Formats: sequence, C-alpha cells, structure tokens
Amino acid sequence: MLGTRFLFLLGLTGALPLVAQDGRFDPRLSIHTIVREDLFAGYMVNDMTRFTKGEASIETLLAERPGSRAELMAWKGANKLYRAVRALEGSNPAEFSKNYSDAVAAYGEAERLGPQNLGVFAVSGASYLLFADRLQDAAQKKSAYEKAWGFYNAMWNVQGANVEKMPLHIKGELLAGLTVSAQRTGRMEEAAKYLDKMLTVLAGTPYEARARRWKEEPSVMGRTTLVCQSCHEPGRLEARKAALAKQ
Repeated sequence: MLGTRFLFLLGLTGALPLVAQDGRFDPRLSIHTIVREDLFAGYMVNDMTRFTKGEASIETLLAERPGSRAELMAWKGANKLYRAVRALEGSNPAEFSKNYSDAVAAYGEAERLGPQNLGVFAVSGASYLLFADRLQDAAQKKSAYEKAWGFYNAMWNVQGANVEKMPLHIKGELLAGLTVSAQRTGRMEEAAKYLDKMLTVLAGTPYEARARRWKEEPSVMGRTTLVCQSCHEPGRLEARKAALAKQ
C-alpha cells in the first residue's frame, strides 16, 4: 500500500556494533538514530522482524535514558498506532482497540513530558499523518488529522523562519506535512499556501513533482499524499556508527 520506493530499507545490515562494551547503547548515538531504521522497516515494508527489534530497543532505551522519555513515548505511540491499523486491516477489532488506546496514552504522555520538544512534535505529527488514512472510524481519523496539523504547526513555529536553509528531508517533510494535514482537515486556504511554498522552496526535487500534481489535479489530493518521500535513506545508521568508530 505504501509503495515499492521503500523497499531499500530491507537492505540495511547493521554490521557495525551498536552497543558499547558494557552492553548498553552507544551514548553518542541519538535515540532516533538507534530506532528509526528498524521501525521504518515495519512502517514502510511490513518487515515485522525489524520492527519488533525497534520496539525492543525503545524499551531498553526507556531504562537507559530516562531523560529522553518524551521522545521515546512518541515513538511508542507511533508503534502502537501502526499495530492498531494493522489489526484493523486484519479484521481484529479487539487488538485494534487495545493498540489504539495504548497509542493515545503514549502520545499523551509524550506531550505532557515534552510540550516544547521538537522530537515529540516530529515523531507524533508524522506518524499520526502517516497512519490516519488507514483508520476507518471517522472520529478517530479526524482526531489523528487534527493532531498532525497541530504538531506540524508547532514545528513550523520553531523552524519556519529558516526553512529554506534546512536539509532537503527536514524542509521537505515539514512542508509536505503542513500541506497534507491542512488538506485532510479541510483547511484548503492553508493547504494552497503551503503547496505553493513547496513548489518554490523544493523546486527541482521529488517533492516539487508531486506537489505540482496536487496543484494541477486537485482531485488526487484526497487519495494521495506528499509525505515520506525521503524516509529514510539507507545506511544512515551505518554511516553514523562508522564515523563514531573513527573517533
């Protein structure tokens, strides 16, 4: 459903050690660097072996890095929402309800612990928007879209002034998230504004190509998305571990 462009995630190897000699995760690696490739292997290509590994890493990190609990709970919320939509698509309403409730609780804790935390905004907003299209209940779908819109706006308030100077992935996903969440929540004036900004700030990139289709064929907006066009390039974790190994 999410497209073959994400199949590259299956080739990640993890050849270099991720943990320090005492068995703990290398403290020089951020929590996001440690978990995201395993989790996105689940999100994007349904590799549940990798995904389960990422879930286990989060539980370990919750014990090792209590200061990062807010961001880790946002990831946990994303994971529970992913499991919820999988259960929904597998005709398992009881499992859906349990995972959906757990997702809402985890996201809520992340917000309480990190009300100004950009990591919480990014993980929560992106995952709400990524999985909302797969929800079936109208109220739950609306709630997820509204949450996504709120988180993307919180990011924009911090990063918007310098968006043109940011790396492609960051500015591309920020503008795409704003555009899509505005469209999904019926804020068509805002959607048009951010769509036009995508066409200028992201000119010459894959983001521009898809944004231009939205501009020229508005009928496709409701059944396509603009987000996750560079999530996440292969080897990012390996490159970071290799660089650390030289230090």
